[in-house]
Formats: sequence, structure tokens, C-alpha cells
Amino acid sequence: MLDELEFNNLTLDQHGDLAVLTINRPQALNALNGETLIELVEAVEAVAEAAEVAALIITGGGDKAFVAGADIGELSRLDGVYAGREASLGGQNVMHEIASLPFPTIAAIGGYALGGGLELALACDVRVASPKARLGLPEVTLGLIPGYGGTQRLSRLIGPGRALDMMLTGRQVGAEEALQMGLVNYLAENPLEKAREVAQLMTRNAPIALSLVKEAVRRGLAGSLEEGLEIEADLFGMAAATADFKEGTAAFLAKRKASFQGE
Repeated sequence: MLDELEFNNLTLDQHGDLAVLTINRPQALNALNGETLIELVEAVEAVAEAAEVAALIITGGGDKAFVAGADIGELSRLDGVYAGREASLGGQNVMHEIASLPFPTIAAIGGYALGGGLELALACDVRVASPKARLGLPEVTLGLIPGYGGTQRLSRLIGPGRALDMMLTGRQVGAEEALQMGLVNYLAENPLEKAREVAQLMTRNAPIALSLVKEAVRRGLAGSLEEGLEIEADLFGMAAATADFKEGTAAFLAKRKASFQGE
């Protein structure tokens, strides 16, 4: 069970088919230092290998922050192009591991999600925020740019104009504005509880179909509309060949609840 794994800076719990990963450095507003990034990769790999897990929620410990950013003390010691590039690639690898998971991922954001914290949330499929949440990519105020995928994922999510406004000013946006621009999907007083509800809505569906939807979006965004439509048709064909498809249509016609097996 995932609950048996031990980490210094995060906790990993399993509740049925739902895994909950908590960044647990509240004294540092859950900032992502090097050790935490390494542990994140280890935890995500463990979740990916757990056959019984159907969804992952990522959240932050304490009541002030989801993740307030990268560890500025560590960043301040970067010296030169090579060191900066390697640090960026390391963070990007963590976010790629999360974004590549074949099942739904949800960020439950209470408090600050800044810099690397917002980039972590952007690597998830869906974001749930508390009304007090503050989100931003303030790297330019430190003489940097977002380096863990923020320039790319934010622009694809909310459009280049809105993304550039956030990144060039370095300003933080509140939860309501984030909802209006599509940066977050839901607002809830208890974002973790809401994330659980959303996860349950997702995981009642066919797991192969969920995975193929994610793949279609991820691969389609990398090319033209025509290329994306070809990818969609290919993956639609794969879905139509599954036992879950036969079960889903049979259940619909029989007016009963489908029992998907992931086959």
C-alpha cells in the first residue's frame, strides 16, 4: 500500500482507488527544495505502478499554502547557464511525470500557489482552489523566468495574452479571477473535499477511455488541428476495440450501471 511509503517532505495516502499526495513543509510554505522534488518523482512513480489507483490528488500541508514556490535559498546559489538549465530540466521532469500519468490528477489548492507551486498545479489535469487562494508566476521579480514548464503550460491553458500578463507583471491573481480565466476549474471552501468529489465523478468512467482522452489532448496540442483530429480518430478506434466499450454501450441500452474492468 502507498500509505507504507515514508518521505521527509511529503505524505502519500491511499483511500480505495484514490491516492492523495501532500507536500508537507508548512514551515516553509511547502516550498519545493531539491529533496522534495526528488521525493515527488519517487512518489509519482509509486502511484503510477499501483494498479489499484485510479486517480491522484496533490495538495499542500497546513492552511497557508498549496506550494508557495521553489526554494529561493537553493535557487540563489545557481551560478551560470549550465546550472540554471539543469535546475530547470530537473523541475520539468517532475512535472512531466505528473502530466504523463494515465489517470486523472487534481490539484487541491488552499492558499498560495506561486512559481513552482503553480507549475505543479498546472501539471495536473484539473485544479480546485479555495476562495482565499492566490496564484501567480512571479519569477521576473527575482530576475528569472518560470522554469518548471510554466511558460508553456500556462499559455496553453489560458491563452498567451493572459499568460503573458501574469508572467510579465509577476502579479498574483485571486481565486475568482483564476476561475474566470480558466486557470482553476472549481472554487470550494474545502478544496481537498471537492477534489475527492470530482475524482469520484471521473473514476466511475471507463479507465482506458480516461487515459485515451488525456493522450488525445496532450498529443493533439503539440500539433495542428488536422494532426490532432487524426490522433483523435486513432484513439477513438482503440477505445472502440475495448471490452469496456462493449460493457458501456450494453449497460446504456439495458438501462443499468456499467461495470468497467479496464479491459
